[in-house]
Parts: sequence; structure tokens; C-alpha cells
Amino acid sequence: QVQLVESGGGLVQAGGSLRLSCAASGRTFSSYAMGWFRQAPGKEREFVAAIRWSGTSTYYADSVKGRFTISRDNAKKTVYLQMTTLKPEDTAVYYCAAGRAPVVAVYAYDYWGQGTQVTVSS
Repeated sequence: QVQLVESGGGLVQAGGSLRLSCAASGRTFSSYAMGWFRQAPGKEREFVAAIRWSGTSTYYADSVKGRFTISRDNAKKTVYLQMTTLKPEDTAVYYCAAGRAPVVAVYAYDYWGQGTQVTVSS
């Protein structure tokens, strides 16, 4: 079992930055791939970024590539999403998730956090 709690969301102006954190509980955190997803009102949940259990490989949606960076600290059982050059279209609830592989499919992840709101004003 892995429990996930996101933090770090908020209101920011376009062009600004935020860093999201996802704290995990459970002894097996380091064996899981971690992903960040987001869901805007009226839209489906979409993949943002993922990282292998070792942290050696990362994957990004085209819409955030070059602006967002995913990282993890297995000793702290925490995964991060550094977001820069934010745009109004990045506004969404952001979720972290734990799964067996760093893939884009929502259904491939076994555990989810409750989400944190990110709002980017123009």
C-alpha cells in the first residue's frame, strides 16, 4: 500500500513557477514508478510526467516538455514537479500517482493522491 499527499499548488501569474511535492507513505515507495497527471474542468485526466523508480529516466507530455521537471528523492519518499513558464492552459488539479511503470495511461497507476489545485492567471 502507498498513500500519496500532494502539496504546493496555488495561484500564480503566467510566466511564473511552482513546485509541487508528493509525499508518500509505505515501505515500497522506491519500487514504484511515479507519475504526475492533471485534470482541468470538463476535461479528462491527462498525463504530465513520469519517472522510473530509480530516477534515471523521465518522460513528459509534449505540452510541458522543456518547462516542467519531474524528480524524486527515495530517501524522503517524495516526488516533485518543478513547473516553470506557466501558462493559463496549465490550470488544473494536479495528481501524483504510483504504478509499476512510468507510462502515460491513467489505468496503469495503482495509487493516487487527492490532488492539488494549480491556477495560472493571464
